Amino acid sequence: MPVSIVGWGHLPFGKFDGMRLEDLIVRAAREALSHAGVTGKDVDGTWLGNLNGGFAPDIFASSLAFHADEGLRWKPATRLENACASGSAAIYAACDAIESGRAKIALVVGAEKMTDVSGADVTRILGDCGYSGETGSPPGGFPGIFGAVADDYFRTYGNQSETLARIAAKNHANGALNPWAHMRRDLGFDFCNTVSDKNPIIAGPLRKTDCSLVSDGAAALIIASDDVAKDFPLAVSIRSRVQVNDFLPLKNRRALDFEGPHRAWKAALQQAGCSISDLSFAEVHDCFTIAELLSYEAMGLAPVGQGARVINDGTVMKGGRLPVNASGGLKAKGHPIGATGVSMHAISAMQLTGQAGDIQVPGATMAGVFNMGGAAVASYVSILERRQ
Repeated sequence: MPVSIVGWGHLPFGKFDGMRLEDLIVRAAREALSHAGVTGKDVDGTWLGNLNGGFAPDIFASSLAFHADEGLRWKPATRLENACASGSAAIYAACDAIESGRAKIALVVGAEKMTDVSGADVTRILGDCGYSGETGSPPGGFPGIFGAVADDYFRTYGNQSETLARIAAKNHANGALNPWAHMRRDLGFDFCNTVSDKNPIIAGPLRKTDCSLVSDGAAALIIASDDVAKDFPLAVSIRSRVQVNDFLPLKNRRALDFEGPHRAWKAALQQAGCSISDLSFAEVHDCFTIAELLSYEAMGLAPVGQGARVINDGTVMKGGRLPVNASGGLKAKGHPIGATGVSMHAISAMQLTGQAGDIQVPGATMAGVFNMGGAAVASYVSILERRQ
């Protein structure tokens, strides 16, 4: 049974002192319920994407959305965690419930409160998403891992520092127009391409501008079976969705190969019966700019080792043939872990229904969404299409 997104809520991402994880969940849920024009009584279950891992004291958070609407009480509520793809894990679990016939309407919330802990604790918590047998190798947690991936790419295909700076500059320019973005400032290519006190090297060749933001935030979706979705004024069909998981230990694979994302993109496009050229835009997981560069190749936009082509020729720019991260991506919009996958789907739904405001891609009819957990460990690709 096909499913559709019929409503959404999206809070601004940023640093919000005094706001709890519960506040983020409740506000996003209320916004989505109101946008879809449904109440808690209409909803058959709630799915929450949330990593936590020590960011917030609320470990058992699945029922916190009930405070958005008492009609949700007594309905099933489940928390999903799959590292940085926790939001997509929640979406896919809700879709499974609908496709099985156990639910008709689902509430999905993705939320994370990251800024109440120190920078060192953020690095440690995210580092715990790696394989414990490889802790500290390479050093520096996930910046270290992706710094090593960038080093490997540079050794294999040549220095791509300028390419990464162009990706960063593109996403900051896009994010400057996004009212939900954490950083709404166009930094420009020269700043992103220059190592300085304000843009230091973080790991390997990656500069600060090559790394996504630590953010608080939440987003929510109302998902419905297609027989129900026809009654909603705004509906976006999930035409296909594919999850691919790889080994967790880096010793079992070469992260540079990005094999999981390659497989997920290929299967999702095949399942949707379309090609990359049919997409109007894509939202991809740019936790680091090297990840977006590798995504161009995983999507099939460019041959392996030649991803620089599509940023240099304008293909992935907002006015290009296939805009990538018109929202600003994780780079500028921010990366509240559990919220990221839900945010990507929500903003894509806005785009496909002409509701995206200043970041609108004109005439958008079909989208690709790529959300990743770890260093290409959990790869989720969705193909979304505007319902006619």
